[in-house]
Amino acid sequence: MSLNKFLVSLLITLSIVFVGLQYFQLEYEATLVRTVAMMSLAILYIRKVEKKHLFFYWFLMLFTIGDIFNLITWSYSVYIDSAYELPFYFIGNIIYIIAYTFLVLRMIASLNFVKAIKKFPLQVLILIILGVFCVYFVSDTTKRELETSQYLLEFAYNAVIMFLMCLALINYMYHDDKKSINLLIGSIFIVFSEVIQLAYFYVAEFRILNVLCSLFLVMAFIFFYLQSLLKHEPAGIYKYDKIHTL
Repeated sequence: MSLNKFLVSLLITLSIVFVGLQYFQLEYEATLVRTVAMMSLAILYIRKVEKKHLFFYWFLMLFTIGDIFNLITWSYSVYIDSAYELPFYFIGNIIYIIAYTFLVLRMIASLNFVKAIKKFPLQVLILIILGVFCVYFVSDTTKRELETSQYLLEFAYNAVIMFLMCLALINYMYHDDKKSINLLIGSIFIVFSEVIQLAYFYVAEFRILNVLCSLFLVMAFIFFYLQSLLKHEPAGIYKYDKIHTL
Protein backbone atom coordinates (compact mmCIF):
# COMPACT_ATOMS: atom_id res chain seq x y z
CA MET A 1 0.00 0.00 0.00
CA SER A 2 1.36 3.42 -1.00
CA LEU A 3 1.69 6.18 1.59
CA ASN A 4 -1.07 8.22 -0.08
CA LYS A 5 -3.53 5.32 0.11
CA PHE A 6 -2.54 4.72 3.71
CA LEU A 7 -3.18 8.39 4.54
CA VAL A 8 -6.62 8.24 2.88
CA SER A 9 -7.52 5.10 4.85
CA LEU A 10 -6.19 6.70 8.03
CA LEU A 11 -8.24 9.85 7.45
CA ILE A 12 -11.43 7.86 6.92
CA THR A 13 -10.81 5.89 10.12
CA LEU A 14 -9.91 9.00 12.13
CA SER A 15 -12.99 10.84 10.88
CA ILE A 16 -15.29 8.03 12.03
CA VAL A 17 -13.49 7.77 15.39
CA PHE A 18 -13.63 11.58 15.82
CA VAL A 19 -17.40 11.71 15.34
CA GLY A 20 -17.82 8.69 17.64
CA LEU A 21 -15.76 10.30 20.39
CA GLN A 22 -17.84 13.46 20.14
CA TYR A 23 -20.98 11.36 20.56
CA PHE A 24 -19.60 9.98 23.83
CA GLN A 25 -18.50 13.52 24.80
CA LEU A 26 -14.84 12.54 25.13
CA GLU A 27 -13.66 16.02 24.24
CA TYR A 28 -9.93 15.66 24.85
CA GLU A 29 -9.69 12.37 22.96
CA ALA A 30 -11.73 13.88 20.09
CA THR A 31 -9.40 16.90 19.99
CA LEU A 32 -6.38 14.57 19.80
CA VAL A 33 -7.89 12.54 16.95
CA ARG A 34 -8.93 15.71 15.08
CA THR A 35 -5.38 17.08 15.36
CA VAL A 36 -3.86 13.87 13.99
CA ALA A 37 -6.44 13.88 11.18
CA MET A 38 -5.60 17.49 10.22
CA MET A 39 -1.88 16.71 10.22
CA SER A 40 -2.55 13.67 8.00
CA LEU A 41 -4.68 15.75 5.64
CA ALA A 42 -1.94 18.39 5.37
CA ILE A 43 0.64 15.70 4.56
CA LEU A 44 -1.70 14.14 1.99
CA TYR A 45 -2.26 17.52 0.33
CA ILE A 46 1.48 18.19 0.14
CA ARG A 47 2.15 14.75 -1.36
CA LYS A 48 -0.88 14.43 -3.64
CA VAL A 49 -1.37 17.88 -5.16
CA GLU A 50 1.39 18.84 -7.59
CA LYS A 51 0.42 22.47 -8.21
CA LYS A 52 -0.32 23.73 -4.73
CA HIS A 53 -2.09 27.04 -4.27
CA LEU A 54 -0.21 29.15 -1.73
CA PHE A 55 -3.33 30.50 0.00
CA PHE A 56 -5.00 27.08 0.33
CA TYR A 57 -1.71 25.62 1.56
CA TRP A 58 -1.52 28.21 4.33
CA PHE A 59 -5.19 27.66 5.17
CA LEU A 60 -4.47 23.99 5.84
CA MET A 61 -1.22 24.72 7.70
CA LEU A 62 -2.74 27.38 9.97
CA PHE A 63 -5.86 25.32 10.68
CA THR A 64 -3.59 22.42 11.65
CA ILE A 65 -1.50 24.73 13.85
CA GLY A 66 -4.73 25.95 15.46
CA ASP A 67 -5.72 22.37 16.25
CA ILE A 68 -2.25 21.61 17.66
CA PHE A 69 -2.44 24.73 19.83
CA ASN A 70 -5.92 23.71 20.99
CA LEU A 71 -4.65 20.22 21.88
CA ILE A 72 -1.72 21.66 23.85
CA THR A 73 -4.12 23.97 25.71
CA TRP A 74 -6.33 20.97 26.55
CA SER A 75 -3.31 18.92 27.67
CA TYR A 76 -2.01 21.57 30.06
CA SER A 77 -5.35 23.09 31.09
CA VAL A 78 -4.95 21.64 34.60
CA TYR A 79 -1.66 23.48 35.04
CA ILE A 80 -2.69 26.76 33.37
CA ASP A 81 -3.67 29.52 35.76
CA SER A 82 -7.19 30.88 35.16
CA ALA A 83 -5.68 34.32 34.52
CA TYR A 84 -4.05 32.92 31.36
CA GLU A 85 -7.15 31.20 29.97
CA LEU A 86 -8.36 34.30 28.13
CA PRO A 87 -5.09 34.87 26.20
CA PHE A 88 -5.13 31.22 25.08
CA TYR A 89 -8.75 31.67 23.99
CA PHE A 90 -7.80 34.72 21.91
CA ILE A 91 -4.69 33.16 20.39
CA GLY A 92 -6.52 29.98 19.34
CA ASN A 93 -9.43 31.82 17.73
CA ILE A 94 -7.18 34.33 15.98
CA ILE A 95 -5.23 31.47 14.39
CA TYR A 96 -8.47 30.03 12.99
CA ILE A 97 -9.61 33.47 11.78
CA ILE A 98 -6.32 33.93 9.89
CA ALA A 99 -6.66 30.41 8.47
CA TYR A 100 -10.16 31.12 7.12
CA THR A 101 -8.90 34.46 5.79
CA PHE A 102 -6.39 32.59 3.64
CA LEU A 103 -9.24 30.46 2.28
CA VAL A 104 -11.11 33.68 1.44
CA LEU A 105 -7.99 34.97 -0.33
CA ARG A 106 -7.82 31.66 -2.21
CA MET A 107 -11.22 32.34 -3.76
CA ILE A 108 -10.55 36.02 -4.40
CA ALA A 109 -7.35 35.09 -6.26
CA SER A 110 -9.33 33.07 -8.80
CA LEU A 111 -12.15 35.59 -9.10
CA ASN A 112 -12.44 38.83 -11.08
CA PHE A 113 -14.33 40.55 -8.29
CA VAL A 114 -15.27 43.68 -10.26
CA LYS A 115 -16.56 41.61 -13.17
CA ALA A 116 -18.49 39.32 -10.80
CA ILE A 117 -20.19 42.30 -9.12
CA LYS A 118 -21.13 43.77 -12.50
CA LYS A 119 -22.48 40.40 -13.63
CA PHE A 120 -24.43 39.62 -10.43
CA PRO A 121 -25.16 43.02 -8.77
CA LEU A 122 -28.52 42.07 -7.23
CA GLN A 123 -27.29 38.70 -5.98
CA VAL A 124 -24.21 40.28 -4.38
CA LEU A 125 -26.34 42.95 -2.67
CA ILE A 126 -28.74 40.34 -1.29
CA LEU A 127 -25.82 38.20 -0.06
CA ILE A 128 -24.29 41.19 1.73
CA ILE A 129 -27.59 42.03 3.45
CA LEU A 130 -28.24 38.41 4.45
CA GLY A 131 -24.62 38.01 5.60
CA VAL A 132 -24.77 41.05 7.88
CA PHE A 133 -28.14 39.93 9.23
CA CYS A 134 -26.90 36.39 9.98
CA VAL A 135 -23.63 37.53 11.58
CA TYR A 136 -25.45 39.94 13.88
CA PHE A 137 -28.08 37.47 15.09
CA VAL A 138 -25.73 34.49 15.35
CA SER A 139 -23.22 36.54 17.35
CA ASP A 140 -26.02 37.98 19.50
CA THR A 141 -26.59 34.52 21.02
CA THR A 142 -23.20 34.81 22.75
CA LYS A 143 -23.51 38.43 23.91
CA ARG A 144 -24.86 37.62 27.38
CA GLU A 145 -22.28 34.93 28.01
CA LEU A 146 -19.12 36.79 26.95
CA GLU A 147 -17.21 39.89 27.87
CA THR A 148 -17.00 42.72 25.30
CA SER A 149 -13.57 41.69 24.01
CA GLN A 150 -14.65 38.06 23.64
CA TYR A 151 -17.88 39.07 21.94
CA LEU A 152 -15.99 41.22 19.42
CA LEU A 153 -13.69 38.29 18.67
CA GLU A 154 -16.66 35.98 18.16
CA PHE A 155 -18.27 38.61 15.93
CA ALA A 156 -15.12 38.85 13.80
CA TYR A 157 -14.91 35.04 13.63
CA ASN A 158 -18.53 34.74 12.50
CA ALA A 159 -18.10 37.58 10.00
CA VAL A 160 -15.15 35.82 8.34
CA ILE A 161 -17.06 32.52 8.19
CA MET A 162 -20.17 34.14 6.69
CA PHE A 163 -18.11 36.16 4.20
CA LEU A 164 -16.41 32.91 3.20
CA MET A 165 -19.74 31.29 2.34
CA CYS A 166 -21.07 34.36 0.49
CA LEU A 167 -17.86 34.60 -1.51
CA ALA A 168 -17.99 30.88 -2.27
CA LEU A 169 -21.49 31.36 -3.71
CA ILE A 170 -20.33 34.29 -5.87
CA ASN A 171 -17.32 32.21 -6.91
CA TYR A 172 -19.64 29.37 -7.95
CA MET A 173 -21.92 31.68 -9.96
CA TYR A 174 -18.86 33.17 -11.65
CA HIS A 175 -17.03 29.92 -12.54
CA ASP A 176 -19.91 27.40 -12.56
CA ASP A 177 -17.63 24.35 -12.48
CA LYS A 178 -16.87 21.34 -10.30
CA LYS A 179 -14.09 23.04 -8.37
CA SER A 180 -16.27 25.99 -7.37
CA ILE A 181 -19.21 23.79 -6.35
CA ASN A 182 -16.90 21.76 -4.07
CA LEU A 183 -15.65 25.01 -2.51
CA LEU A 184 -19.24 26.17 -2.02
CA ILE A 185 -20.40 22.91 -0.41
CA GLY A 186 -17.34 22.87 1.85
CA SER A 187 -18.00 26.48 2.91
CA ILE A 188 -21.66 25.72 3.64
CA PHE A 189 -20.66 22.78 5.83
CA ILE A 190 -18.17 25.01 7.67
CA VAL A 191 -20.91 27.56 8.41
CA PHE A 192 -23.27 24.82 9.60
CA SER A 193 -20.54 23.38 11.82
CA GLU A 194 -19.65 26.74 13.39
CA VAL A 195 -23.27 27.81 13.97
CA ILE A 196 -24.16 24.46 15.56
CA GLN A 197 -21.05 24.70 17.73
CA LEU A 198 -22.21 28.09 19.01
CA ALA A 199 -25.62 26.58 19.78
CA TYR A 200 -23.93 23.72 21.64
CA PHE A 201 -21.70 26.02 23.70
CA TYR A 202 -24.12 28.86 24.46
CA VAL A 203 -27.70 27.58 24.04
CA ALA A 204 -28.04 23.90 24.95
CA GLU A 205 -25.43 21.15 25.35
CA PHE A 206 -27.35 18.51 23.44
CA ARG A 207 -25.15 15.60 22.37
CA ILE A 208 -26.65 15.52 18.87
CA LEU A 209 -25.49 19.10 18.28
CA ASN A 210 -21.91 18.17 19.09
CA VAL A 211 -22.09 15.18 16.74
CA LEU A 212 -23.59 17.24 13.90
CA CYS A 213 -20.97 19.94 14.39
CA SER A 214 -18.18 17.36 14.06
CA LEU A 215 -19.82 15.58 11.13
CA PHE A 216 -20.25 18.83 9.17
CA LEU A 217 -16.62 19.76 9.86
CA VAL A 218 -15.45 16.42 8.45
CA MET A 219 -17.66 16.87 5.38
CA ALA A 220 -16.33 20.41 4.86
CA PHE A 221 -12.72 19.25 4.70
CA ILE A 222 -13.62 16.37 2.39
CA PHE A 223 -14.99 18.87 -0.14
CA PHE A 224 -12.11 21.31 0.42
CA TYR A 225 -9.65 18.53 -0.33
CA LEU A 226 -11.59 17.39 -3.40
CA GLN A 227 -11.57 20.91 -4.85
CA SER A 228 -7.80 21.08 -4.37
CA LEU A 229 -7.44 18.20 -6.84
CA LEU A 230 -9.35 20.11 -9.55
CA LYS A 231 -8.71 23.12 -11.74
CA HIS A 232 -11.21 25.76 -12.79
CA GLU A 233 -12.69 24.79 -16.15
CA PRO A 234 -12.98 27.21 -19.07
CA ALA A 235 -16.34 28.99 -19.23
CA GLY A 236 -19.05 27.02 -20.96
CA ILE A 237 -17.70 23.49 -20.36
CA TYR A 238 -19.54 22.64 -17.15
CA LYS A 239 -23.13 23.77 -17.64
CA TYR A 240 -26.30 22.18 -16.28
CA ASP A 241 -28.19 22.57 -19.54
CA LYS A 242 -25.49 20.53 -21.25
CA ILE A 243 -25.65 17.85 -18.57
CA HIS A 244 -29.31 17.26 -19.34
CA THR A 245 -28.57 16.73 -23.03
CA LEU A 246 -25.99 13.98 -22.40
